[in-house]
Amino acid sequence: MSLADLVVLIHLSFVVFVMAGGFLLPRWPVLVWAHAPAVVWGAYVEFSGAICPLTPLENRLRAEAGGETYAGGFVERYLLPVLYPEALTPSIQQALGVLVVLVNLIAYGLAWRAWRHRRNG
Repeated sequence: MSLADLVVLIHLSFVVFVMAGGFLLPRWPVLVWAHAPAVVWGAYVEFSGAICPLTPLENRLRAEAGGETYAGGFVERYLLPVLYPEALTPSIQQALGVLVVLVNLIAYGLAWRAWRHRRNG
C-alpha cells in the first residue's frame, strides 16, 4: 500500500466519521469534541465547493511515486462514481451538504435524547 492509498483510506474514514459518527455520541459523548468540528468542515467543503487538503496531498504523493494524479476532489474521484453516474454538479454538491446537515441533526437529536434520559433516569 502506498502513502497515497493510506491518505485515501484516511479520507474515506473521515467522510464516514462525518456522516455516521454522530450516531456514536449516545455511547461515547466525548466524541462530540472531534465530531462537531468534522461535521462543520464536511458541510463547509460541500457548500463552498472547496477541495479538502487531503486531495492535493494524495495527488502529490501519487506524483512523487510516479503514479497517476486526478483533478477535482475526493468526492468526485471516489464517491460520485459509485453514487452518481454523472459528474459532480454544484446542485448535487449542495444536496450532499444538506444531507450532511440532516443526517447529523438526526444523530445529534438522538444523542441529546439519550443524554437527557441518562441524566433524568
